[in-house]
Amino acid sequence: MRFLVTGSNGLVGSRVCTLLERAGHEVVGLGKGPRRTPVTYAYVECDLTNERNVASALETVAPEVIIHPASMTDLDACERDPEQAFAVNVTATAAVARSARKLGAHLVHVSTDYVFDGEHGPYDEQALPNPRGVYALTKHMAEQAARTFVPGCAIARTAVVYGWPAAGRANFGAWLVSTLEKGQPVRLFKDQFVSASFADSVAAMLVELGERKLGGVWNTCGAEVVDRVSFGRALCEVFGFDAGLITPTRLADMNLASPRPLRSGLRVDKARERLLTQPLPLGESLRRFHAAWQAGRGA
Repeated sequence: MRFLVTGSNGLVGSRVCTLLERAGHEVVGLGKGPRRTPVTYAYVECDLTNERNVASALETVAPEVIIHPASMTDLDACERDPEQAFAVNVTATAAVARSARKLGAHLVHVSTDYVFDGEHGPYDEQALPNPRGVYALTKHMAEQAARTFVPGCAIARTAVVYGWPAAGRANFGAWLVSTLEKGQPVRLFKDQFVSASFADSVAAMLVELGERKLGGVWNTCGAEVVDRVSFGRALCEVFGFDAGLITPTRLADMNLASPRPLRSGLRVDKARERLLTQPLPLGESLRRFHAAWQAGRGA
């Protein structure tokens, strides 16, 4: 099958491309600026906020399946620059979805648990979103754009995606490892509960949604909901770091620009029942994360 993957320089997109290529698919990665990953699949530079560029690129590639992880994920940056957040998260998704519709391609759109307000989590696929903050609002609007143009698309919601190497902006897990490795203290939220998700596992679930051309909403994330302090302490145990470096704090004490949902975890019953690629428990995710970190250090 011929796949096109947006955000192919990013944490999830790069892994999706690698898995698809290993499976024998024809893969074309789209990204902003030059290729930043050392892989062999075809690559096309494309500004996803320019609909003409998107239409031209996708028409040239003519994919059977489009996997769309590209987005602006820095919450506070989104809050400070809503126009850019709208362009990257909504305008770009609408452009990709319009082209998918024209080409008859299946679309797998990657979304987030932050479409929920975090008051009644964890959430299943039937829960009604109630986004707060620019990032959450634009990601919810992106879901609607994808559904509008490709009603049979898959909406894949994930959460707090981490992996090594980081691929661009440091993700939560990579930041935590880099800081604790140096023996530096970290402050983690004790009152925010999340479904932390290992990037390689998320990528594998997205690949399955694309290969099987599955539609509907899917929670493609880690199998367990934990607060960030518990995540950090579990990581310390696996990596051999000093858990005493972690200082529990409350989200309200940090005075952040963008609101964060407190209980935004996702239920994975549907994925467990219907996907061959199973969501990973936290311990297994961290062991794989540790192995990737060791491999990157040549250990």
